[in-house]
Amino acid sequence: MQLGSTQIIDTFAEAFRMRFVRLIVTAVDDFWLDAALREVCGYSSSVIGCDAEVGVERLLEPGETPDGRPGAAVLAFGFSSEALAKAVPNRVGQCVMTCPTTAVYNGLPEAEEFIPLGKHLRYFGDGFQKSKLLGGRRYWRVPVMDGEFLLEVKLGAAKGVAGGNIILQGTTQEVALAAARRASEALASLAGIITPFPGGVVRSGSKVGSTYKGMVASTNDAYCPTLRGRVESDLVDGANCAYEIVIDGIDEAAVGSAMRLALETAAGEGVLTLGAGNYGGKLGKFHFHLHKLLSDD
Repeated sequence: MQLGSTQIIDTFAEAFRMRFVRLIVTAVDDFWLDAALREVCGYSSSVIGCDAEVGVERLLEPGETPDGRPGAAVLAFGFSSEALAKAVPNRVGQCVMTCPTTAVYNGLPEAEEFIPLGKHLRYFGDGFQKSKLLGGRRYWRVPVMDGEFLLEVKLGAAKGVAGGNIILQGTTQEVALAAARRASEALASLAGIITPFPGGVVRSGSKVGSTYKGMVASTNDAYCPTLRGRVESDLVDGANCAYEIVIDGIDEAAVGSAMRLALETAAGEGVLTLGAGNYGGKLGKFHFHLHKLLSDD
């Protein structure tokens, strides 16, 4: 299958079931909102080494937020609700509560499962915190030096899908990077997904296991141009650079739609192939076949 001059490899991406929460973060203006988002989404690319995979789902207009201020929906993914119950309050306490003017709301009020948020962070108020019930939802008001930090008692948690991906191969780094950026910027417009790696793009790649004991993952040597001739390479003739884009989503449909958009926008002159990473279909429950994604109406 071809998209213009780009070959679409007949392969599939293998993704996993994960839990996610949606936080609605607001602030007095875009400057302070951006400051909070950069902090709370930091060091959150992969659960291989991070406490959660976190990213901005989409920016929200003041009319879309609970307090009528600029805001954003943030998705955080983890292997379990218990893992999220540790990671998310830590991130909110260190990265959002510390940021001037912010507030945090539950973005999944309809969920059947919840993790605590204000239950833990309220103690920072040292006894001066106050509980408030608004519209049937309970909040904590924690005193801080610019007024109060308002946050909900709990966050809804739901089942999501993480690890959808595409791998592109280009003739040069310049060509491949431009293609990866095109896809990443297109995905930023979609609701229901995040691309948790820096700029939405993965440079290092990874495979399961390592020659070193204790390493659960290591560099995907099959796509490293400097290792041609030393390993069994998956790089096609003429390819001198590869990048991966990883997608986490609220459900299978969201990830599939995002992968299709990534394929369509990454293809172009100098992008020789578009493929995907998988583990033979043995580890992940969700299989996204590239040819099927592009042929579905």
